[in-house]
Amino acid sequence: MNVPTVGQTRLDILGATGMVGGYALRYALDQPAVGSVTAISRRTLGISHPKLREVLNQEFGYCSAVAPALSDQDAAIFCLGAYTGAVSDAQLRAVTVGYVIAFARVLRASSPDAAFSFLSGSGADPTGKSRLAFARYKGEAENALLASEFSRLYILRPAYIYPVEPRKEPNLSYLILRRIYPVFRALFPSLVIRADDLAQVMVDLVVNRIGVAPSQIFENRDIRSMTHSLRRPHAGREKGRA
Repeated sequence: MNVPTVGQTRLDILGATGMVGGYALRYALDQPAVGSVTAISRRTLGISHPKLREVLNQEFGYCSAVAPALSDQDAAIFCLGAYTGAVSDAQLRAVTVGYVIAFARVLRASSPDAAFSFLSGSGADPTGKSRLAFARYKGEAENALLASEFSRLYILRPAYIYPVEPRKEPNLSYLILRRIYPVFRALFPSLVIRADDLAQVMVDLVVNRIGVAPSQIFENRDIRSMTHSLRRPHAGREKGRA
């Protein structure tokens, strides 16, 4: 792996095997401003790149084992998550809240000045009053991160994330949304975001500092507005896209 030069970002990505995390990884590796990328995951990525270091971790509820990989880092992106209905409620909370807190605690101890970009979700409820478990748990995770006092913290709340590339949809609702996406996007443009656009914003926030304030919460409309400032065009981007 190449040693970052002065001014280049040393970046950690948690969830690089997932949809958004995968795009974040590819985009980060392609950025001259990124000197190194450490991908922490349960399985190997199957790719090779001079900037990339892979760290395997089987239990994200306990991140002490990966503390050395989080030492002296400039930024981290957290894209790990679970779909409602795909796992038990206990597992959903463990992934959505427990994993976030465990990772943030070790990151703050290992790299106290690191910036943090967190993939939350639309409707996240920091008050804990929502009837939706996903909203309550995302809100709980946000509260924990805000209390961690990161030097720069960016919380992103996307609505429907369009997968872009074909995949096995996690449930019937996502299957329907993918099939009607062109119509849904035309009718409700503020409620959709492409997975690759979202990933690029997450990287740019901590690497290129496109955010205005040290800590911000971005709703879907905010994320969409920031995509216009991204430098790299998408290959095969749909014509006339909102």
